[in-house]
Amino acid sequence: MAVDYSTLKKGGFMRQKQKNCFSLRLAVVGGNLTAENLKTIAEVADKYGDGHVHLTSRQSVEIPFIKLDDIDAVKEDLAKGGCKPGVCGPRVRTITSCQGNQICPSGNIDTYDIAKKLDERYFARELPHKFKFGVTGCQNNCLKAEENDVGIKGATKVHSCGVCVKACRTGAITLEDNKIKVDESKCNYCGCCVKACPTDAWDAKSGYLVSFGGLFGNRIYKGEEILPVIESEEDLFRVTDAAIQFFDDNANPSERFRFTIERVGEDKFIEKMKEAYHG
Repeated sequence: MAVDYSTLKKGGFMRQKQKNCFSLRLAVVGGNLTAENLKTIAEVADKYGDGHVHLTSRQSVEIPFIKLDDIDAVKEDLAKGGCKPGVCGPRVRTITSCQGNQICPSGNIDTYDIAKKLDERYFARELPHKFKFGVTGCQNNCLKAEENDVGIKGATKVHSCGVCVKACRTGAITLEDNKIKVDESKCNYCGCCVKACPTDAWDAKSGYLVSFGGLFGNRIYKGEEILPVIESEEDLFRVTDAAIQFFDDNANPSERFRFTIERVGEDKFIEKMKEAYHG
């Protein structure tokens, strides 16, 4: 019987150069795995692979040297430990994130929570080509948000101030005549001023900076931020809905998001994103 390699790849089983061997990519959201997940993965790698796993560049785990005849058994054993195969090919891929404000002192947003919600909303959605989301907690940008088709970066929008001129890394805050002034054209919304303030004098609100059209492969392109800080999850997901729908509606087969934007026209894309931003 002929092997349907396309269906296997869609389900995370990628052909290796060795005959009848597959490297299985697992579904990992935001880089988080439980101890139970890890035990199960190790057991499956020992039993069905060659005893090692590969950590991918997008926070996933691949188990190589899975035999064709063992694929169903592998999926069953993984499910017992709360693991499941990921996806490959032209669809929404693993949602990546840093640890965010639940763990990292610099984090402005709960990145894992956003990653889980993006995963529930879009994971494995069929599209003209692969589509990648990345969520990072602050301007330190550990997750390199702009490399993704849609990158989300935690921001802190400052409304007023007490102290912390020295904490500002961009020179946006100055002290003149014993009054604090904030040059918003210089502010990158990193939130350092808020975290450094000893008297909680800042009135600040967390939000999201979103970049579009990033690439990091044969062609490298830094995703662009074309919208102001987004201050609610509802507005954020309205924008991400609009971005992925623009790609679905306009992309040619095997065309990445950046190339679709360029071919259709950046003005048209920006117009759609602003419409979504304003609701």
